[in-house]
Amino acid sequence: MNIHEYQSKAVLKGYGVNVPEGGVAFTVDEAVKQAQALGADVTVIKAQIHAGGRGKAGGVKLARNLDEVRQYAEELLGKVLVTHQTGPEGKKVGRLLIEAGSNIQKEYYLSFAVDRKTARTVMMGSEEGGMEIEKVAAEMPDKIFKEYIDPAIGLAPFQATRMAYKMNFPKETIGKVTKLMMNLYRAFLMKDCSLAEINPLVVTREMDVIALDAKLNFDDSGLFRHPDIVSLRDESEEDPKELRAGASGLSYVNLGGNVACMVNGAGLAMATVDILKHYGGEPANFLDVGGDSTPEKIAEAFQIMLDGGQAKGIFVNIFGGINKCDVIAEGIVGAAKIISQDGKSLPVPVVVRLEGTNVERGRQILKDTPIANVIPAETMEGGAEEIVRLVNQA
Repeated sequence: MNIHEYQSKAVLKGYGVNVPEGGVAFTVDEAVKQAQALGADVTVIKAQIHAGGRGKAGGVKLARNLDEVRQYAEELLGKVLVTHQTGPEGKKVGRLLIEAGSNIQKEYYLSFAVDRKTARTVMMGSEEGGMEIEKVAAEMPDKIFKEYIDPAIGLAPFQATRMAYKMNFPKETIGKVTKLMMNLYRAFLMKDCSLAEINPLVVTREMDVIALDAKLNFDDSGLFRHPDIVSLRDESEEDPKELRAGASGLSYVNLGGNVACMVNGAGLAMATVDILKHYGGEPANFLDVGGDSTPEKIAEAFQIMLDGGQAKGIFVNIFGGINKCDVIAEGIVGAAKIISQDGKSLPVPVVVRLEGTNVERGRQILKDTPIANVIPAETMEGGAEEIVRLVNQA
């Protein structure tokens, strides 16, 4: 789960991380009122969307008086902002962060993330702040420093101090930087974050250390412990299909292609996406229906995949273990009857590959179905090749 920058800063402020003074505005008048209350020489107006690269896309403005605040707020609110992370469709700006400008001397990068290889939290820092960290990693890998954190001990003060020196912070700020790192780690740990990123972390000419930007991502599995974080969710920033799937107990991720796939099990789902690509297809989604594939649940999965006309075909790839193949086949046929407009056919071809318990019975049910466009496949490879062929010739 992601939240907006202003929300991330509010969370971090609660853990003692130094952030600029400011607040959120949903209207132009609120933006002007916020700026007036700040009384700063320079006011920063920042579009709030769940995507990076806002500055390059014109989503960050510097205003030197209230008239400019009003002008920029009018420009940004309601604007569709297109960045390298939003894709060409962009995202509509519905709220702004209004905050006091900072007298920046130097920008840095700082983050905490989960390293899957070591099964530890890693702190990453770089003196090349303000840039995309992927670009720094590609062009200047020696500028990225890492500290791996023992989960039994946590971030040790000496690690934070060592990182601060490696990042070449001015000596007079080392104490402040170390304290900020310790506080950021505490927020990362206590809020079950998967990522806590500050880019840029700045040193001002007054030698203050400020988190000028902030991004927090949260582990969905830990959200039940944090109703305060759940309350920050902005569903308008999320894919409607993913929201609908989540409400139905389905794991769905939109991948943008035209060959939808429905699978049980995350590993099989990833393999299915790979094999569709192998045969020249473009996967529309990752969809894991889990172990309880009832007709109603499968029907809901079909409707989600078909919504909006993105999918031109569906590949159902199921391994029947706990769920028997004949039960799954009956569920698919039942779902097809539910969503077919005339009770006889589906709007797109559906290729079904079954394997596992009672597979022969399941395949026979599919062969005997009166619903057109339901095509059984003997193998995963054959099914993938067939659905790609059908979609490409449509």
